[in-house]
Amino acid sequence: MPGPHVCSRFKRRLAAAVCLTLVATAPLAYAQRIWVGGGRFYREPPKWATPADFDGSYLYCRGFYRSVVREAGGQGWSTDYPGADNNFSVRLAELTRVRVRFDENRQPNYAVVRLDDPMLFRCPFLFLEAPGALRFEDEEIEPLRKYFLKGGFLWVDDFWGSYAWENWASEIGRVLPPGEFPIVDIPITHPIVHTLYGVKSIPQVPNIGFWSSTGGETSERGADSAEVHFRGITDRKGRLMMIVTHNTDISDTWEREGNEPKAYFDLFSPTGYAIGVNVVLYVMSH
Repeated sequence: MPGPHVCSRFKRRLAAAVCLTLVATAPLAYAQRIWVGGGRFYREPPKWATPADFDGSYLYCRGFYRSVVREAGGQGWSTDYPGADNNFSVRLAELTRVRVRFDENRQPNYAVVRLDDPMLFRCPFLFLEAPGALRFEDEEIEPLRKYFLKGGFLWVDDFWGSYAWENWASEIGRVLPPGEFPIVDIPITHPIVHTLYGVKSIPQVPNIGFWSSTGGETSERGADSAEVHFRGITDRKGRLMMIVTHNTDISDTWEREGNEPKAYFDLFSPTGYAIGVNVVLYVMSH
């Protein structure tokens, strides 16, 4: 199981001290800046990206898409929104020297962007959640392809089972034809998971409700989602344009940081934040 061991390989003494604080006291530390809540997450309207959001500081950009069916356990584009967006931005600012803009209430800035909006090209890093029932609109295909080939990066997270995988593979294949841009497994030795923290594996993280109600089970689709997949797509020069974390919910480790039971945070969040920080720092430096 994942745990605080990921904090043992920090590259700077200051980062090590912050990691220990994160493991021991994160639900209490900086409480005015950590988003804690329940069902209201899914009623939060999208905060659409505007030109004013792009001031040179880090911005958590979340992709907006259309779902064609309702997927069990998912909320479409808004899965984990805005708790994951808020809390990850807070911890990124605390654990690194990346500049994150905070408002007068000490809340970080984040934004939702449509996939055919020109604002997309101002997001070097895009998150896409729960795409198991996603359908790209025809008018989104070409902008997305240009986004990737011009240097954009996408992290796809929190979708489970073979149906969701096949749907995602089919849809992204419309954007990046698999004959030219195949989906490949990413080894755990890849630098993207060792940029700052030493991460030994990509954990299987269930959503907090599933984990609590099943007594600690982690595979949300039983045998059909037993294995975590860590995959990606590179451009013609070998640059990673995308990572995919399938059969796991890394972003729930951010969203649910302050929620009960605290054991969920203790078990999953240190590793989840370590992976997130590693990925962001790698993408920003490549």
